Amino acid sequence: MKPKTKRVQENEEKIKNAINVMQIIANDNTTPRNIRKAVKDAIDRLTGTEGTPGVKAATAIHILDEISTDPNMPSYSRLRIWNAVSILEAIKD
Repeated sequence: MKPKTKRVQENEEKIKNAINVMQIIANDNTTPRNIRKAVKDAIDRLTGTEGTPGVKAATAIHILDEISTDPNMPSYSRLRIWNAVSILEAIKD
């Protein structure tokens, strides 16, 4: 079996970090249900088997961008979403 390259390891670490940030939002009952559902969808896309890490990250960013403008979102959740997006933007194939 071929050892993982440095870039693959870095991408996996970034995805894990972004998922950890998003799980805080997904498990927060003070965040509206539609936002928690979208965050869970983004997590599912990142943990899925389809696509490269870059494609997974781009799909998750798209989902998070759509909900980041929701006026009902608490500011602390919005900051966490922006944090997750900034982590995901660093992923390259």
